Amino acid sequence: MSKQGKRDFRPNIHFTPEKNWNNDPNGLIYIDGIWHLYYQHNPNDVVWGPMHWGHAVSKDLIHWEHLPVALYPDEIGTMYSGSMAYDENNTSGFAKYGEKPMVAVYTAHNMETGLEQQCIAYSLDQGKHFEKYYGNPVIENPGTPDFRDPRVFWNDKKDCWSLVLASGDHAEFYASQDLKNWKKTGEFGVGVNKVPTVWECTDLIRAKTGNEFDGFKWILIVSMIHPGTEGRANIQYFVGDFDGDTFQCTEITDEPLWIDFGFDNYAGVTYGNYDRPVYLGWGVNPLYANFVPTGEYSGLMTLPRELSLCETEEATA
Repeated sequence: MSKQGKRDFRPNIHFTPEKNWNNDPNGLIYIDGIWHLYYQHNPNDVVWGPMHWGHAVSKDLIHWEHLPVALYPDEIGTMYSGSMAYDENNTSGFAKYGEKPMVAVYTAHNMETGLEQQCIAYSLDQGKHFEKYYGNPVIENPGTPDFRDPRVFWNDKKDCWSLVLASGDHAEFYASQDLKNWKKTGEFGVGVNKVPTVWECTDLIRAKTGNEFDGFKWILIVSMIHPGTEGRANIQYFVGDFDGDTFQCTEITDEPLWIDFGFDNYAGVTYGNYDRPVYLGWGVNPLYANFVPTGEYSGLMTLPRELSLCETEEATA
């Protein structure tokens, strides 16, 4: 629970940074009863700036303990969004002294050139401190200006690590045995997306289905800012299947499917290693986030929610 002050109108149950700016939730992972929340953070100002990864932990997703900044900018770039792998079997070879590595997979964004590449860093002290991998970047930019936000997960279908990331107006999939060496396995979205704009903060989940659905469906989640509209930044999802290499949409709809219809839920992702898709989003609209007067801090997270799928008379929701 965040502390509420008389002057800064701090929410009681939404996560807020202790001080200064936050945006996207990053590196969501659940280990030994602890929910880790990393997040896009400018520790030096209440507006967006050179990105770091802030860090907080919780036992219930409501009461949060603030920890020191986990990832800092380096010569490759600032710390854009990404995710976390808990490498219990030490596929990466980073383990030492019996400590299982937590491996952050993130985008390094060069502020001068705009170049975006995928990098990794590992922690051997429960995610408090990280060592950057000497071989970064592990996925070089293929020549697109928007190539970011990797979401890593263990792929049971192929017995390897996989990740999905946003690449311009579509998503790309990569696979690795060791989190260091990656090979592209597929892509999704070209010719399918009904909102022609840049994709961000992709996530791939298995969601429980209800009504006449039976079992689970694969859901691809994508954040996007609507072109030609004022104030609309939202999260679209696609229903389909994941064959181990790429995603296929099996539920074709006339209109886009949205996580919700509010203005202040963006860049949302899930706790990937938990047995249910528990979701957190950035509870601010990126189109006006820099102009929200909140005192010594700026930004908050949505309340956690478990995502599932049901069919209504009008549409899948």
